[in-house]
Amino acid sequence: MRLEKIPNFGGIDADTDALLEQCFEDHEAYQDTKAHQKFLVLGRKGSGKTAIFRKFLATRGHDVFTFGHTFNDYPWHYHDKQAEIGVPEEQRYVHSWRYLMLITISKILLNQDSSQPWSEETLDDMRKIERFIVDSYGTRDPDVTQIFSPAKTLRFQSSFEIPFKLKVGILAESVPIAELPTIVQEVNRNLTLSVIKGLNPAFHYYVCFDQLDLGFNPTDHAYQNRLIGLILAARDLNVAARQAGKNLSVLIFLREDIYQILRFEDKNKVTEAFVTRIGWDIVRGGKTLRQLMQKRFSTILGIPEEGSWEVLFDENEQMPGHQLKYQHMLDRTFLRPRDMIKFCNETLVAYKLRQDPQKGESFLNTDINTARAEYSRYFLSELDDEVFKHIPHYEAYIEILKSLDSLQFTKDDFKRACVNRASRLPKDNNVSVVLSELFEFSLVGYYVPGGGGYGGAEYVWKYMDPRARFNESSSSFRVHPGLKEVLGLKKFTRSS
Repeated sequence: MRLEKIPNFGGIDADTDALLEQCFEDHEAYQDTKAHQKFLVLGRKGSGKTAIFRKFLATRGHDVFTFGHTFNDYPWHYHDKQAEIGVPEEQRYVHSWRYLMLITISKILLNQDSSQPWSEETLDDMRKIERFIVDSYGTRDPDVTQIFSPAKTLRFQSSFEIPFKLKVGILAESVPIAELPTIVQEVNRNLTLSVIKGLNPAFHYYVCFDQLDLGFNPTDHAYQNRLIGLILAARDLNVAARQAGKNLSVLIFLREDIYQILRFEDKNKVTEAFVTRIGWDIVRGGKTLRQLMQKRFSTILGIPEEGSWEVLFDENEQMPGHQLKYQHMLDRTFLRPRDMIKFCNETLVAYKLRQDPQKGESFLNTDINTARAEYSRYFLSELDDEVFKHIPHYEAYIEILKSLDSLQFTKDDFKRACVNRASRLPKDNNVSVVLSELFEFSLVGYYVPGGGGYGGAEYVWKYMDPRARFNESSSSFRVHPGLKEVLGLKKFTRSS
C-alpha cells in the first residue's frame, strides 16, 4: 500500500483509535497487572492506561473474566451518601468501594463463570451470594450503577446473618440502602468470605477502574478521599485474594499527577509494593515508541514489522545536529504513544502535501519540519487540558514563556519576564514557585552541570522520572522542545 493512500496511523485517543486492539503493544505495566503482581497503574494522560484497560476487557475467555468500571455516568451522589462518619477522612469510602467491588465479582461468578460452584465446599457460599443478590436487587445480574439507589433494600434473612438491630423497628435482615454505612463492615465481611471462597483457583478474575479523572478537581477533598478509599479497598481485597491463593485483581488506572496530590497513611508502602508505571524509551531494553509505531506501520502497509521505521523514515538523511529522525521526534514528546502517533500523522500529512515529482515512499527531513508546527499546537492543547486545574495562573505562565523568545533561559531571564507581566500574576508570586509548578508538568526542565540528567540528558525532566524533584538552586532552564513552534521560540539562548 502506498503512503498516499493511508489516512493515518491511528487515533491519539484510545476511544477513537481503530488500531488500538489490533496493534496493542505489550508493556511491563500490562504484564505486571496480568500476573496479579501490581494493581495500581500510573501514567501521564495519553501514556496508554486506557489501552491496557481495553486490552483486559477484550481478553475474556472461559477461564479469564473481566469487568470494567468507567464513571462518566456513575451516580456519585448516591455513592457519597455511603461515606462512613466518625472514621478518618481517607477511610470513609473504603467500605462502600469494597461493597461495589464485591457486588461486581458476584456478578461475574453468577453470570459468567460456568464452573460455579467449582467444588462441593463452595456450593453453600455460592448459594449465599445468589440469595443475597437476588433478594436485594431482584436479579442475578444487577446494574452496578444502581446498587446505591435509595429504592434498594438489602435482605439477609436467607443468606448472610447480621446478628443485631440497626434501630427500633428496623431489623438487620431487611435494611434500606440508606442504612448500609451502619452495617457495611459486617456485610462486607460475610460477602468477602463467600466471594473469595467462590473464586476458582484455576481461573483469573479482573475488575478494572478507569476514567477516574473525569470531574477531577485538585481542591475537592471529597474527590481525593473517594480515590484514596478506592485504592485502599482494592489493596485490601487483592491481598485477601492472594493470601487465599486466588487469582483476583482489582485494577486501578490513574493519572500520575492525581496520585501525587493524594495524602494518606501507608501511601509509600502502597507505592513501593503495588504501583506499576507506564513508561516508554526510559529503561534500556524496555518498550519503545519505535516498537509501538512499527507494529502500526506493519499492519497498515503490510510490511515486516522489524525495521519498518527505517522503511518509512529515511534515517540516512539526519536531522540538524546529526540527530536521527526518531530521536528528533522523541525529544518533542512526553514519551507517550499519543504524542508519537500524532507526530507521525502530521508527518504523513506533510508528505502528502509535498510537491515533488520524484517523491519516494519514505519521509524526509522537510516533512518532519513541516509537521512540527501543527504538532506543537496539539502539544500545547494537551497541556492545557491537563494543567489548568492544577495551576490557577497557567495561562499567564504560558505568556511568560512566550516572552522569553528562546528555548533556553536563565533564572534572571525568567525574573525579568515575570516583572514585565506582574499585573497578570498573583501579588505574592515567587519565581522559584512558578518554575517549580512548570517543572511539575514538564513545561520546563532544569540544567545539571556536567550531565547527570535522566536518560543521559543534561536537563532533568519530570516526564522522564516522576520521582524527580525541582532544584531551587538551578540557574539554567529549558522549555520543552515540543512547545518551540507554538510559543514562537528560537533554538538559541537569550545570552547568544
